[in-house]
Amino acid sequence: MSAAAALPSPTPAGWLRRYARRPGAVIALVVLVMLVAAAGLAPWIAPQNPYDLAALDIMDNMLAPGQELGTGRIAWLGTDDQGRDMLSAILYGLRISLGVAIASVAAASAIGATLGVVAAYAGGFVEALIMRVVDLQLSFPAILVALVLLAVFGRGIDKVVIALVVVQWAYYARTVRGSALVESRREYIQAARCLALPRGRIVFRHLLPNCLGPLIVVATVQIAHAIALEATLSFLGVGVPVTEPSLGLLIAHGYNYLLSGKYWISVFPGVALVIAIVAINLAGDRLREVLNPRGAR
Repeated sequence: MSAAAALPSPTPAGWLRRYARRPGAVIALVVLVMLVAAAGLAPWIAPQNPYDLAALDIMDNMLAPGQELGTGRIAWLGTDDQGRDMLSAILYGLRISLGVAIASVAAASAIGATLGVVAAYAGGFVEALIMRVVDLQLSFPAILVALVLLAVFGRGIDKVVIALVVVQWAYYARTVRGSALVESRREYIQAARCLALPRGRIVFRHLLPNCLGPLIVVATVQIAHAIALEATLSFLGVGVPVTEPSLGLLIAHGYNYLLSGKYWISVFPGVALVIAIVAINLAGDRLREVLNPRGAR
């Protein structure tokens, strides 16, 4: 039995057709693809490199949206107090936010899926030990654990990724364990055991691939959660460094100017953050319906 057989449709074309039945989900997916493309191509499409101090002019600071820079170019989203073009800062910030989220989700899903499938297959003491650690991890608020870790490790993109991995892996472990418990009772696993195949081969070649459906759905939704958590940590001043601002740090940087009428420094990065999170959540919810056999229409 293959992984595809465990999913509601035998072909990717069938999944795409089922996904496309919701126009809202299609729009969310298109927006998400555009955001990822814009973040990936930021060094080439951004009007300015906000990290290049030589390209910044302090005389261009606090320009309102639509005003002209000293170079003659239009700052469509305005500039901040350092003269950085907000459109460029948002593109680069989105690049960092998405990069941190994707890296942390990839690492956390790999660790959590491995521990979850091992717990389901091994059972007994091994399962009890892993799941008690999972329960302990999930009993603490994610933001609290991340704050403690970053207070110990310090600021930095790599430190934020590690903190997000620590607070996220338990979600994947619990999800994959539930799916693996169901799959481990199926005939193809029993046949593999009767053939005396090595445990490692049964777990990673047969059992784990058939648990990828729920894992993909959880990973998609957790990307939005990771972006929001990273933005919160950066807003509180314990996330990414000021030399590489993410969307959360851009929002925090402009927060001090809201009461003075310089709304664009904080509002536009906030709008970009909301659009990214909503698009990921809508796409993830529809993906869950597509990959769920009970939810098939």
